[in-house]
Amino acid sequence: MKTLLLALLLLPIAAIGDDSRQLVKLPPAAQESLRQEMLDNLVAVNEVLTLMAEGKVKEAGEAAETKLGMAAMGKHRGKPVDARPGPHMPPAMHGIGMDGHRAVSEFAAVAKTGDRDKALALLPNLTSACVGCHFSYRTR
Repeated sequence: MKTLLLALLLLPIAAIGDDSRQLVKLPPAAQESLRQEMLDNLVAVNEVLTLMAEGKVKEAGEAAETKLGMAAMGKHRGKPVDARPGPHMPPAMHGIGMDGHRAVSEFAAVAKTGDRDKALALLPNLTSACVGCHFSYRTR
């Protein structure tokens, strides 16, 4: 555990000198919208994990769908174009996000049935798109 913690602490230092991720330039308002959405997503993922750990599988499915799944798309629809991240993203980056919403909805559909084992098998899919996008793209 100590080794993992040390590696996580040193990761930002190692990444400073050699960040090969693609820079995506967003208008400031879109960048702020995306940053806030990513923070909200972290809270939502934590909620889903907590519910699963408490054995509240159906509730985890509901939270996942409403906060992260296909039902959560369109949060920025009412904002001016310069405040919407999607239109400014490269197509591949946008596609990763869409894949993430779909993966969460697949998890949610299974979790809502209460099948803990099947839901657990799909749980890593909640963060796969997140990891792929954050390892491929940066906004600053």
